[in-house]
Amino acid sequence: MTATNSLANQMKYRDRDMVPAVLVKAMFALMLGAIVLVGYARLTDRPVIGVAPHSDIVREIAIILDGTRNDGVQVLDSDGIKLAHSTDNKSGFIDVIWTSVNRARTVQGVDLNAPLRLVRLENGHVAVIDDTTGWKIELIGYGQDNVAAFAKLID
Repeated sequence: MTATNSLANQMKYRDRDMVPAVLVKAMFALMLGAIVLVGYARLTDRPVIGVAPHSDIVREIAIILDGTRNDGVQVLDSDGIKLAHSTDNKSGFIDVIWTSVNRARTVQGVDLNAPLRLVRLENGHVAVIDDTTGWKIELIGYGQDNVAAFAKLID
């Protein structure tokens, strides 16, 4: 019976030392600091500086994303002609966008096969816009190959 008590005591002290109290306090201090900073910015109406400036649309095409998790996702134009497929070389990001669009549409209960707008902006960026849900993603910061999966469709 002493072996069990000894093991219980070892576990009690070991569990206490797994996450030092200083680290836990620092984590909560960081969270509180972030809340204070955001609250201050909102109360003083500080301008939002981390948002890309508005840029006008210079080119636009209608696309439909159609597919499944197993077979991949194809990009179709408004006439149903296949433009690309997520299994094509370096086009896997199409599947990521399809998943995001389907999630937004499922949550809002709208047609999953409605067309999207693929746009080229005046600043050179490419964006995917879903007018049925208001969902929009400007393809910046996702890596050259991921952006190219959509950019080559509109160029």
